[in-house]
Amino acid sequence: MAIHAHRKGSESNDALMQRFKKQVQKTGLMKLLRTRASFKKKFTRRTERQAAIKREEYRAVNRKKQFYSNM
Repeated sequence: MAIHAHRKGSESNDALMQRFKKQVQKTGLMKLLRTRASFKKKFTRRTERQAAIKREEYRAVNRKKQFYSNM
């Protein structure tokens, strides 16, 4: 994805740079590049399963809290 910013008439360099930065910000290109910059190892099946079990435990506790708080 190429982003171009051409000078408009007698626009100053600062204004041109500001406009270019705004265009880059809107596209979300820097966010994408930052995420690609470092390698993230994928979760193994075991860790995903453990996380799911833990998540279910937390949900059960929260449901219990919510039930008793309404009484």
